[in-house]
Amino acid sequence: MATHHSASYSLTIRAVIPHEPGQFARVAAVIGEADAVLGAIDLVRVDTGSVVRDISVLCANEEHGYRVVDAIRAIDGIRVVNVSDRTFLMHTGGKIEMAPKVSIRTRDDLSMAYTPGVARVCQAIVDEPEMVWNLTSKGNTIAVVTDGTAVLGLGNIGPEAAMPVMEGKAMLFKEFGGVDAWPICLDTTDPDEIVLCVKALAPAFGGINLEDIAAPRCFEIERRLQAALDIPVFHDDQHGTAITVFAALRNALRVVGKELEEVRIAIIGTGAAGTAVTEMLLTGGATHIIGCDIDGIVHRDRPGLDSTLLAYAERTNPLGLTGQAAGAVADADVVIGLSRPGTITVEMVRSMAAKPIVFAMANPTPEVLPGEVEGIVAVMATGRSDYPNQINNVLAFPGIFRGALDVRAREITSGMKIAAAKAIADVITTDELAPDYIVPSVFNRKVVENVAQAVAAAARLDGVARRHDGDETDAPVG
Repeated sequence: MATHHSASYSLTIRAVIPHEPGQFARVAAVIGEADAVLGAIDLVRVDTGSVVRDISVLCANEEHGYRVVDAIRAIDGIRVVNVSDRTFLMHTGGKIEMAPKVSIRTRDDLSMAYTPGVARVCQAIVDEPEMVWNLTSKGNTIAVVTDGTAVLGLGNIGPEAAMPVMEGKAMLFKEFGGVDAWPICLDTTDPDEIVLCVKALAPAFGGINLEDIAAPRCFEIERRLQAALDIPVFHDDQHGTAITVFAALRNALRVVGKELEEVRIAIIGTGAAGTAVTEMLLTGGATHIIGCDIDGIVHRDRPGLDSTLLAYAERTNPLGLTGQAAGAVADADVVIGLSRPGTITVEMVRSMAAKPIVFAMANPTPEVLPGEVEGIVAVMATGRSDYPNQINNVLAFPGIFRGALDVRAREITSGMKIAAAKAIADVITTDELAPDYIVPSVFNRKVVENVAQAVAAAARLDGVARRHDGDETDAPVG
């Protein structure tokens, strides 16, 4: 199987190379022999008899990077003076900052932005509380809230270690949706304390994005917060994943010529994401879903089911299958992995129905690598940006919150989620649709625009919008 190189494992190697013809070719040859990809080559300076260059290489993993550096160091006459991990460089000092929208250059500016002029604005909000949407940043600001208990494929790593992910989420909100977001990493895993904290900070935000909170606490926390607050509360690990999976599956089924109502779907992983994906697919028309967790197939008679899994069993597995995950995957048309590496094997994929669809969503390492099932699957998708068909939540949450904020929605309804999924899928035209192109690129700016419009329309239809067509963008003030 060919080595899969990734920018997430890229290095910049600063090396001193003799200033003689053919010397850099020796370095390039060693990089190629080490099965790495040579990237940018930048001249740092020319010294007497030598040249200092920054050489960027793409590797497959950390250990591969070490081998490449050692191979360059072993070249006679070449001296490696520094090695920088480009991913760590991007995160150094954090990835986000707060910036003012107006300048303060004169006494007049200061008197309006702060005291004494700000007091008049505060009083206007006292007199008419809804003015907070116009006169503060609330209408365009999201809190990204986590306790760090279910981060990516890393698990319970705590609030500090979760910060880089939350900062990245805030960047994506801003870059793709124009939404200001801020990471709120809480040093508690107690649901009561989390609910209390979020309720206390909610007045400053137009929506709450819950992130990387482990199941089953995440279900309770989201439910309680949405009941207590009049702004959207959205657990992205559940609903963002469900929306993007639904969008991708609609198009994948079009590629293989099958209908959602008729296919058999195996879901590996029944945590927060798996439960939400199941719920959305059932809402969208699926009739035959079989869920599996670490103990095998979820069925009504399995002992030890908690209330969440028991409710799951009541809505799935119509044939009452029992046993391990391999039995659920056999003869399935679709398998969706929301678990961990290795939970989907090549043998399991071979046992599927004709034209199998495999979504291996575990990050950073999928349940099964695309290269392992190439030629077996009809459509393959992962959650990674370095493979085709990336099912990434960034396709959903920027547009969802953009649309929700635009109409000042009180919550995000099932209708808004379905509308978002259909909007994502419909970005790809029939002529464009292909096995390796079932979801649009996250860099396709039509995605956020289409999703925001669809979500806003659905919010108005579902009666959760504060702002309606024809409302003034900015109410009179003063």
